[in-house]
Amino acid sequence: MATPRRPGALAGAMYLLTHVTSVGAVILYGPMLDDDRWSGGTGSGLPQQLGALSDVVLAVAVVGTAVALFPHVRRRSETGAMAYVGLRVLEASIAAVGAVLVIAAVQMRAAGEASVAAGLVEAYRWAFFVGPGLVVGFHTTILAAVLLRHRLVPAWITWLGLAGAPLVTASNLLIFFGREDQVSVTASLAAVPIFAWEVSLALFLLIKGLRLPRVDQVPAAQPAVGQPAAV
Repeated sequence: MATPRRPGALAGAMYLLTHVTSVGAVILYGPMLDDDRWSGGTGSGLPQQLGALSDVVLAVAVVGTAVALFPHVRRRSETGAMAYVGLRVLEASIAAVGAVLVIAAVQMRAAGEASVAAGLVEAYRWAFFVGPGLVVGFHTTILAAVLLRHRLVPAWITWLGLAGAPLVTASNLLIFFGREDQVSVTASLAAVPIFAWEVSLALFLLIKGLRLPRVDQVPAAQPAVGQPAAV
């Protein structure tokens, strides 16, 4: 007899894919992000193009996490499920826009338009900041609250999300208003709980799955007064 697929396992796989592709994109972008001379340089833009492709896969995986969790979360909170999907789609859309900006920057660099390429790279930085930066705090709070209330995963995992969401949001708001650099020790430390939340949740979903009640544990409907029980 086939073993039923663990509920939420697909979402766990999608979560892990988002981390692999996001880290891969940063590595492939390389000097585009940390060397101001890249825009005026020469040479192949293939690594950056592959990085943009990684961001496209990231966008698909981000939507995949929401789609995979939606039917399970909706049974507990339809509003929470819809809000989570909407925010994840928003995050994925911004990531896809970022990929387009990178491709355009590579083309402008190849055409010798260094100033345009530099502007497109800066636009990418802020797209990344708004998407995986600001939006993540909101959808993390929503999902973690639903999972905690209905005990779908261990409480310690949800508390990582609930503690990390305001920290990363506050850090990103400081960056937004110019009070903190995008790359700093403070920003890195603020992101640690969110990273731990997503990795822990991904592994738990992949290995254990959501803690859903078994069908034989769901209370049977009681017959109406005056009506015989079904046999």
